[in-house]
Amino acid sequence: MAMNLATSGSRRRARGKRGAMAEINVTPLVDVMLVLLIIFMVTAPLLTAGVPIDLPDSNAKALAQEPRQVAISMTADGRTYLDQDEVAPGELGDRLIRLASADGGKPPLVTLRADRALPYGAVMAVMGELNYAGFNAISLVTNGSVAVP
Repeated sequence: MAMNLATSGSRRRARGKRGAMAEINVTPLVDVMLVLLIIFMVTAPLLTAGVPIDLPDSNAKALAQEPRQVAISMTADGRTYLDQDEVAPGELGDRLIRLASADGGKPPLVTLRADRALPYGAVMAVMGELNYAGFNAISLVTNGSVAVP
C-alpha cells in the first residue's frame, strides 16, 4: 500500500505559490498624484479673484495681511466695485459708513485697487469717501517692485 505523496505535496506547494499577491504597486498612484500637483501648481496663479485691472508699478515692499479686509476696485471706465459687487457712485459712501460701524466701530483695512489709466482725482474722491466714513487704514495695491533707473 504505497501512496504517491510527492504528487499531492507538489500540488499544495504550487497552490501556495499562486496565492494572493501581497504587494501594491504605488507607481501609478505616484504618477497620478504628480500630474495633479503639476496641474494645481500651473492653474493656481491664474485664479486671481477680483475685477481685472491694470495696476501701476511700485518700488515698495509688500505689507503683512490684516485678518479682515475690504477690497475696493476701480476700473479704467470709472466703475467702482466693493468686494466684487458693483456700486453706484452715490451709494459708495453709505455702504462704507455701514461697513465702518459693523464690528464695534473698528473699521477693517481697505485695499484700494485702481486702474493706472484712471485720473488721480477719481482715486482721491474715493479716498475722501473712505476718510469720511472713518477708514484710516487704506492700502493701495500695485504691481510688484520695479527696478528704479
